[in-house]
Amino acid sequence: MGKRLTQIATRTGDDGTTGLGDNTRVSKNSLRVHAMGDVDELNSNIGVLLCEDMPKPVRQLLVQVQHELFNLGGELSIPGFELLKPEAVLALDNALAVYNGQLPALQEFILPAGTRAASLAHVCRTVARRAERAVVALQAQDALRSTPRQYLNRLSDLLFVLARVLNRHRSDGSIGDDVYWRSERLAKATD
Repeated sequence: MGKRLTQIATRTGDDGTTGLGDNTRVSKNSLRVHAMGDVDELNSNIGVLLCEDMPKPVRQLLVQVQHELFNLGGELSIPGFELLKPEAVLALDNALAVYNGQLPALQEFILPAGTRAASLAHVCRTVARRAERAVVALQAQDALRSTPRQYLNRLSDLLFVLARVLNRHRSDGSIGDDVYWRSERLAKATD
């Protein structure tokens, strides 16, 4: 790859623009830059999540997700370029099937809570949803492949499932559970 970043503070963005991967300059408030920023924020939050204790296969999956998100960010930064492959969406589908298959069926809503790792996974899920909305907004303005949108949609689903997995994971070998929403309406209906 060579030395790609030789100077970090270029001062070229002082005018409120930023350079894309194809050397065009756009406003830092453009839909493309918003989408790139949300994907970057998601990747950074997954990095924080990876600081937590978790099963090794979940860790390996999240590291792979970080690489795919970097590809997605690169694709967003170069209009018309493809870096994120459709196989990445299929990999998320497969992971969803595996991890969701290990969980008990939900009978009620859960809160974004529990262990620190599960709570961080829920934060990542919400950032993934925002990144997906940013990509949808960008697609309404510019031509984009469907893979980035599909990837973020599937990833937010996976992060919900992984939060449930992480609520069950305990380093002492015990099994935890989700934090269930206590609906006043549902409580009155069962009384």
